[in-house]
Amino acid sequence: MIEVDIKALRDIIATFMKPKRLTHTLGVEEEARALGSIFLPEKLNELSVAGLLHDITKELSVEEHIQLCHEYGITVDFDNIESKLFHAKTGCEFARRKFGCEVVDDEIYYGIYYHTTGREGMTLFESIIYLADYIEKNRTFPDCVKLREYFYNNLEKCDTIEQKKEILRMTMVLSFDMTIKNLIEESRGIDLDTIKARNYFLKNKNCF
Repeated sequence: MIEVDIKALRDIIATFMKPKRLTHTLGVEEEARALGSIFLPEKLNELSVAGLLHDITKELSVEEHIQLCHEYGITVDFDNIESKLFHAKTGCEFARRKFGCEVVDDEIYYGIYYHTTGREGMTLFESIIYLADYIEKNRTFPDCVKLREYFYNNLEKCDTIEQKKEILRMTMVLSFDMTIKNLIEESRGIDLDTIKARNYFLKNKNCF
């Protein structure tokens, strides 16, 4: 990945979204860097880029997402995917085509791709972007507040990086539990990647 002017990227991102979405996006970038300083300090610049780009197509209509999927050759089961998940699928490809592979490398690409659903075998980088999106400080949904408090309250009790990674793992499990519970209550479909992600973190204590 080439060196990226993060301030310039923030200015560019502002042209793709309304103020409320921009506030969230900047919050995700800030949270991703905070988590990165604990778990992945050598990747702070890359985490900033992924955080800033994760919602770049969020405000497109369903029709526009479908058009991008056809244009980019993205395979999507339109009958079964929730419309709220489209932006992760289109966003990573849109970002790569706009900024190039040198900026949106594979790590950033898949950080964007899986930031809504998670996946089995998630990397530490992907997990940080996913969690940053969930718990950034501007999120006021009850589950977001609860998850943020759970993570940071337990993190304060840790003395070693191994203990901190265990809290991260359990926070990921709790996040998927919350997501799945909400989807069931709303009679909405559950992406299989989310189920697999939940089981992966539940069963693999050394995933990080």
